Amino acid sequence: MFKQYLQITKPGIIFGNAISLIGGFLLASKDVIDCSLFIITVLSTSLIVASGCVFNNYIDRDIDYIMERTKNRPLVKGFLDLKITLIYASVLGVIGTLLLFIVTNALIVLLAIIGFFIYVVVYSLCMKRTSVYGTLIGSLSGGTLPVIGYCAVTNQFDSGAFILLFIFSLWQIPHSYAIAIFRFQDYKKANIPILPVIKGIFITKTHIILYILAFIIAVFMLFINGYAGYKYLIITETINFVWLVIAASGFKNHNDDHVWSRNLFLFSLVTITSLSIMISIDSTISTNTLM
Repeated sequence: MFKQYLQITKPGIIFGNAISLIGGFLLASKDVIDCSLFIITVLSTSLIVASGCVFNNYIDRDIDYIMERTKNRPLVKGFLDLKITLIYASVLGVIGTLLLFIVTNALIVLLAIIGFFIYVVVYSLCMKRTSVYGTLIGSLSGGTLPVIGYCAVTNQFDSGAFILLFIFSLWQIPHSYAIAIFRFQDYKKANIPILPVIKGIFITKTHIILYILAFIIAVFMLFINGYAGYKYLIITETINFVWLVIAASGFKNHNDDHVWSRNLFLFSLVTITSLSIMISIDSTISTNTLM
């Protein structure tokens, strides 16, 4: 039973979001790290993310039944009581929000609530099943995590926070489109109006290229505005260029979209992980500017 309650929190998503949050936190911290603030921010935000994922499991249980990838989830199989699941999700969210409020500030709590609301209400409940733009709106939710980490240190939403939101939101889109192409039949069967299903795979590939190009520019903005150094720029942009090359290779062989999209998805994880690491270790923010 414990394993099933853990499973519906989507630990992989929690871990990925924690990596980006830590990147934002360490970018702002540079060489002066408040350990207690760091631990509580990561823990409380992870609880809020877990809450959102449980609510998402609850909302999507009918389409999860249809999709091959999700048909064995605990709520689909009826292993967990629906009322208890809602209570579980609510408790996770309340505890996480209270911890965040006690240790950080109103700005961080507001950012967390906005990210949660976008993911659970705007994306999962309203747009995922009705609009091709659901992915674009939903990307903002993932983009809030590094901003929360960053603002937990700076206590302000400045240009660095905006650039982080821009970078991580842009990354979400080609990442999600790669999944949608890889799982195209699942999305089509469940009648989810994501771009590959509505506009076709060729159009989606074009959009992926454009969003990766925008992502590359956004990553450069963090350097040119003085938030990260040369090592950050060289390593991240080299990896980003490889991601772009992989994306462009999708136009060569239309019969191999399944393998191509899987590779693109996997490399997107390499891209965002390396970015999070490099903003953590090659910050050029002066600690004096954060005082």
